[in-house]
Amino acid sequence: MFGCLVAGRLVQTDAVQVASDKFVFNLPDYEKVNHVVVFMLGTVPFPAGTGGAVHFSFPDPSGGSEVWQLLGFITNEKPSAIFKISCLKAGEGGENPFGMMASSSRLSPSVAQVGVSVEALDQLAQQIPVSSAAVSTVDSFLHFTQKMLDSLYNFASSFAVTQAQMTPNPSETFIPSSCVLKWFENFQRRMSQNPNFWKN
Repeated sequence: MFGCLVAGRLVQTDAVQVASDKFVFNLPDYEKVNHVVVFMLGTVPFPAGTGGAVHFSFPDPSGGSEVWQLLGFITNEKPSAIFKISCLKAGEGGENPFGMMASSSRLSPSVAQVGVSVEALDQLAQQIPVSSAAVSTVDSFLHFTQKMLDSLYNFASSFAVTQAQMTPNPSETFIPSSCVLKWFENFQRRMSQNPNFWKN
């Protein structure tokens, strides 16, 4: 019914069913994972009026009770989602919605778990995922523009010389680096105040 994907690894479709409505994936070497994608395989839809709450659990080396963090949801209308797990913090979260069976399916202390709990859509709507799991929704063009401007400024700055080091060259026009820096800082300030200003 579900699949789990991590970049550079084979797709996992071998979720352990720990209850009639709960499924768990083991995630080895979770320290090397930045993002995880959870998706429906398309073979079995959710029952009408239900969806899947996606949770993440760090292994607990101290042997205490496990802490699960709600990442988000998948539904028949939104059958896949990507979550950022590299910013999650161990020990933060809520109770274990998967029971002791999930703990017994964990292979080793270096294995985290991703769980899908089938729940009513109205219950899912009332739950609040951890904010750090959300993948940035910054416009890809805006992100590219920021990176490009950083690169341009760093490249131009690498040619900086003081006035004493300058040699006269009538065919060359010089722009003070402070002028470029001032423009760049102004651009960043305007972007932080209104990320869509460049669309106007």
